[in-house]
Amino acid sequence: MIPASLLFAFLAAALHVFIFTMESVTWTRPATWKRFGVASQSDAETTRPLAFNQGFYNLFLAVGAFVGVGLVALRGAGPWQDVAGWTLIFSCCGSMLLAAAVLALTGRRYLRAAVTQGTLPLLAVVLGLPAVLL
Repeated sequence: MIPASLLFAFLAAALHVFIFTMESVTWTRPATWKRFGVASQSDAETTRPLAFNQGFYNLFLAVGAFVGVGLVALRGAGPWQDVAGWTLIFSCCGSMLLAAAVLALTGRRYLRAAVTQGTLPLLAVVLGLPAVLL
């Protein structure tokens, strides 16, 4: 189950890098702001600083998950490396999962996005738990 957990954590991190790109780099492009339900180019310009900031939250979660995956996958330096790796994976993927739950609770219109955002980290956490509990 460890390889599957690491794969899902890696994919969750990659998805959050993609979300970062949309929120912090391409936010004012019509294809991006329409995907997020923004009504107009003017609204996209107005919300750009908020989206930019939110994008970096996603990037930082992704970086933490990538580092955690790397630490667990390489396992060469001893038990501290495993502990640090799983701590990062559970912390970052758990935060991704909780953010998806908040998004889902925001309204029915956000359910699809919440499922997209939350499924990969959920699988990473659920499949990783036996690695640390057994």
